[in-house]
Amino acid sequence: MQATLEQATKLGLREEEFEKIKEILGRTPNFTEVAMYSVMWSEHCSYKNSITWLKTLPRDGDKLLVKAGEENAGLVDIGDGWGCVFKIESHNHPSAIEPFQGAATGVGGIHRDIFTMGARPIASLNSLRFGKVDNPKTRWLIKGVVKGIGHYGNCFGVPTVAGEVYYESCYQTNPLVNAMSVGVVRVGQTVSATSHGEGNPVFIVGASTGKDGIGGASFASADISENSAEQLPSVQVGDPFEEKKLLEACLEMIPTGALIGMQDMGAAGITCSTSEMSAKGEHGMIIHLDKVPTRQNNMKPWEMLLSESQERMLIVVKKGREAEIEQIFDKWDIHCVQIGEVTKDLNLKYYMNGELVADVPAESLVLGGGAPIYTREYREPAYFAEIKKFNPDSIPVPADLREVAWQLVQLPNIASKRWIYEQYDSMVMTGNTQTNEPSDATIVRVHGTEKALAMTTDCNSRYVFADPYKGAMIAVSEAARNIVCSGGLPVAITNCLNFGNPYNPEVYYQFVHAIQGMGVACRKLDTPVTGGNVSFYNQSEDGPVYPTPTIGMVGVLESIDQKMSIGFKHAGDSIYLVGKNTNDINCSEYLHHLCGVTHSPAPHFEMEEEFNLQQTIQRVISNKLVKSAHDISEGGLFACMLECAMVSGLGFNLHTSDALRKDAQLFGEGQSRVVVTVNPDLHALFEAELKGTPFTKLGHVNAKKEIIIDNESWGYVNDWKGAYDTALEKLLNA
Repeated sequence: MQATLEQATKLGLREEEFEKIKEILGRTPNFTEVAMYSVMWSEHCSYKNSITWLKTLPRDGDKLLVKAGEENAGLVDIGDGWGCVFKIESHNHPSAIEPFQGAATGVGGIHRDIFTMGARPIASLNSLRFGKVDNPKTRWLIKGVVKGIGHYGNCFGVPTVAGEVYYESCYQTNPLVNAMSVGVVRVGQTVSATSHGEGNPVFIVGASTGKDGIGGASFASADISENSAEQLPSVQVGDPFEEKKLLEACLEMIPTGALIGMQDMGAAGITCSTSEMSAKGEHGMIIHLDKVPTRQNNMKPWEMLLSESQERMLIVVKKGREAEIEQIFDKWDIHCVQIGEVTKDLNLKYYMNGELVADVPAESLVLGGGAPIYTREYREPAYFAEIKKFNPDSIPVPADLREVAWQLVQLPNIASKRWIYEQYDSMVMTGNTQTNEPSDATIVRVHGTEKALAMTTDCNSRYVFADPYKGAMIAVSEAARNIVCSGGLPVAITNCLNFGNPYNPEVYYQFVHAIQGMGVACRKLDTPVTGGNVSFYNQSEDGPVYPTPTIGMVGVLESIDQKMSIGFKHAGDSIYLVGKNTNDINCSEYLHHLCGVTHSPAPHFEMEEEFNLQQTIQRVISNKLVKSAHDISEGGLFACMLECAMVSGLGFNLHTSDALRKDAQLFGEGQSRVVVTVNPDLHALFEAELKGTPFTKLGHVNAKKEIIIDNESWGYVNDWKGAYDTALEKLLNA
């Protein structure tokens, strides 16, 4: 039966897209075919409103082993015959409706992107955004998301090693849940998501197919509303134990040489995996849907094609090698069922009990093929006028700076995330080095080598809201700065671009300018983009979320001995600020949450200044001239130094300058600044190595475990630590 325009528009297709489908097929599609196009041409799968700008990002580099977007995840060379596979993706909409399963399946899905390429995941990271903590719904979302991340990661057996969490009212209805996975693989032993060889068998392996997650890609391409809970079937249900078995079976299968290609069944399920593998290999497939193992009886063809049931892979095997593969999956007690074969014909033909239910050209479904591409209108947001009005002189310097600092370190965006990370297994696989010696980026050993990987997720979305171009540059730069301060060399990024509705010209302005800023920073820091994810429609009746282009970055340490941690080491060591001491309170936590200023410019940042700072920090660390390094970010200099002090319990003496505002010096968030400690015997060598980079000698580490600022005691580190460690859990349990 032919589909109607009304059916097509209900599935999210535009009228001109329905007409284009008819033109491609040379006929009016049936409902099953329209449903397939609706998910494959959704924003989530096709990037139709973003791909034009994504292509402007730097996508080539000496260490990239595959081009951006060519495979399921990025692959970079880390030397000695090893590659690192990594990617970040969003699971925002499902987490807004069902936080536990939404977050859990986000973790499971991103790990599958890694091992479908033949790599073993060794670390998981995340980036989370919620509304105000004092809201009961926010507490429900936080607890559900954290439990979901912990449940899946802990059961799957991959450590959750790092992340970030922010709380702002704009995320009240639409939280952001971004999950990142990092894996390692021997170079030359990766698997491609391709299909070729007429007659080669096509298998579905892993879990049974159910009705959970149907239309999930389309669901992720619409605004969240009060009625979104009715779309609960669009949320997938995960089983981490099944995925663990699938991981081991897939990694055991690869060395047999019997595999042609493998693709995770994520967004759009069977439709996506069959079409993308076929389009890449320039072949077609015949698929018998009645052979697909199902969890429910009497599933319709379109339900099977659109289901996003988790823990499934599509594999293409060399003809005649089927028994070897079946034996491996039988050993792991996992479904391994042949559902079709590769054809020379470029079309995908889907049958149900012998009846042809869909017949479409594979190329027409996919990004880079027939999927539409748009460039939307954009204009400067009206709220910029309010930002431009801000005058820092209108904010008086507080009389009691100690009291301000006490409040600041207990703000949810600053305080310890202990309540969250203690629910994650961070030590399984014994590669994480953070527990005893925290560093700005997490350092994870690559077992079997001397190497380690540095990894981080970063984005201050308030900066991006204030200035999308500069804010995105800061996000990339802070990620790289964290890796540099940890002793690593930044290699490449993956991104998760969370924005509102692209049909809103002000939202699209934020997106375009963030992409441009990101590109500038990546080129300057030589960190090309390996791929990632675009998540539009993070918007509710209350408006869009802050533009949040989350950066996941990976760096390399040739030896674990190169690691640099943040903690003060010895009493008497000198404390230096490397970088420009700015008189800047713009966009700071202090200004926003304690002074109540919601609109102010982004903090001080200059790309050339940042580049020079990172080069300097790399030199002084590699020459072993510093004992600790920690970049200044949220909360400013005071929060930075407190975090350094809390690691060992040592105190510090700090002297401020009379030439600058005291609140700006202590709480301002001007960028491109790092606090380091130096043995007094190495002062001359250290300062000579700075080679023109601005610096300030701030004070020294003390053995009294006391915080002394301008000769005034602010109390003891342990008291501050107690407040810092417990603030979030008190808010969540209030």
